[in-house]
Amino acid sequence: MRTTYIRLSLATLFLLGIYSCKKGEVAASKYELSENTDSSAITVSDSISSAATMKVKDKQFIKKAEVNMEVKDVYDATISIEKSVQELGGFVTHSNLHSNVISEDTYTTSNEDAMLVKKYQTENTMQVKVPTEKLGELLTMVNNKKLFLNVRSINAEDVTSSIQYAKLEGKRIEKTGENITQLKANKDKVNMSNDNMAENNLQQLANLNVSDHIKYSTVDIYIKEPKLRIAEIAITNTKNIDNKYKFNFIYGAKNAFIEGIYLIQKILIGLITIWPILLIAAVVFYFLRKKKNTSQQTTKL
Repeated sequence: MRTTYIRLSLATLFLLGIYSCKKGEVAASKYELSENTDSSAITVSDSISSAATMKVKDKQFIKKAEVNMEVKDVYDATISIEKSVQELGGFVTHSNLHSNVISEDTYTTSNEDAMLVKKYQTENTMQVKVPTEKLGELLTMVNNKKLFLNVRSINAEDVTSSIQYAKLEGKRIEKTGENITQLKANKDKVNMSNDNMAENNLQQLANLNVSDHIKYSTVDIYIKEPKLRIAEIAITNTKNIDNKYKFNFIYGAKNAFIEGIYLIQKILIGLITIWPILLIAAVVFYFLRKKKNTSQQTTKL
């Protein structure tokens, strides 16, 4: 009897040990699952804002986003973003990629060669439009390119009341048009009809713009590289070339001699051109001289 009691006690302890181990494994599994789930949730919340994916029944939103961040390579990031936008059914409305040159120096490497060293920073300002339901995906793709995020803002403007008001305005314009048609034909009726039609056109244009803004979200993206880049460009040593051909004595003397001959020719041609004046001057000089000589002879007598 005592032996049977001991065996039952040992069996009970063994079963309790197994149960405790299983319970611990289950608890650990649940903890790991919960931890993984929380980690995934954090990643999603970091990459996709609720404002980007928000949907409310019977509400219409115009969504806009702005991203300002630093990337490893602006050109590669630009190509990747443009490709992602196209794949999501969107399009790029503006892209201004340029390099700001911080300094530019030229270093001589030989008599013929030199090296132009530029320090610059590349940046790009983009504006893209993407289907509103794809806004969260685009922001996630853009987020994957960042080294450091400066600013990311998302704005969801509720335009439900504006849409309802636009519908009421459309009905009012339509009713006004019907009332105008019942008036007698005169100059005032023509002017009123034109004004009403113009107002209707503006209202339709506003409705189209709102519809487009609801369908496509606008995203302004500014990306730049955190550090300066250096470009080394091999160029010709222009300073040495200038010194080489700056002055050639033989060539200069030869040109001076030829220019002197040309100057003499021009002077002779000029004298030939004014020969009547020279002739008149010679005649006047002759008569004056002759008159002077005659006066001197008279004085001697």
